[in-house]
Amino acid sequence: MTSATTNAWPTNAWPIVELRQYTLHPGRRDDLIELFEREFVETQEACGMRLFGQFRDLDDGDRFVWLRGFADMERRAAALGAFYGGPIWKAHRDAANATMIDSDDVLLLRPLSADSGVALDGAMRPAAATSTPRARLVIGLVFRMPRGDGLFAERLEHGVAAWLARADATPLASFASEHAPNTFPALPVRENEHVFACFAAFDDDAHWQRHREGLTATVPAPMQLLRLAPTARSLLR
Repeated sequence: MTSATTNAWPTNAWPIVELRQYTLHPGRRDDLIELFEREFVETQEACGMRLFGQFRDLDDGDRFVWLRGFADMERRAAALGAFYGGPIWKAHRDAANATMIDSDDVLLLRPLSADSGVALDGAMRPAAATSTPRARLVIGLVFRMPRGDGLFAERLEHGVAAWLARADATPLASFASEHAPNTFPALPVRENEHVFACFAAFDDDAHWQRHREGLTATVPAPMQLLRLAPTARSLLR
């Protein structure tokens, strides 16, 4: 039986969230995942951030997606400075960077409400890579959301929640763009974005495909969908 780490992290304990999408050199994704999960998970968390999940993009074989959270923007700067200025990143950055074409596709997000962040109470992270979960995490992104229009975001959230209930899927979180200045400019983020993001888990691909069209009908705006497979050590799964 593989050992695991348990985390009782309350919803919104880390309300600043980065959604990071990396474009990699062909055939290098598994190399990055192996390095990332061996060297960069606990070491980042030791610097004061929380890694919610790592994923393979199932519709792009050269894309790696991951999520990390911070307590606030000031502590984000401190945590990132500690990690990227520390010995682990310095020892492995050349190997990591060698897998990447682009690492600047980053959305800075904040939960829509007090209870819509990532809840990880009781989540289990395997201590070592084992078999990859069959579950699918789907992220829906609505761009060009009217900035400051809380009612529009609320309507989207309620519509998605109703669809997820009908689909018997698991809602995970709902976010909108965080517009605070980037407190760690060495790592760029996508600025001037007004985004609604919803996260949900499905049992497997068949479960997702049965209900996909219903989401398109529910959301009254164009939506980009990310269909993701959790890696072996991802908390969200």
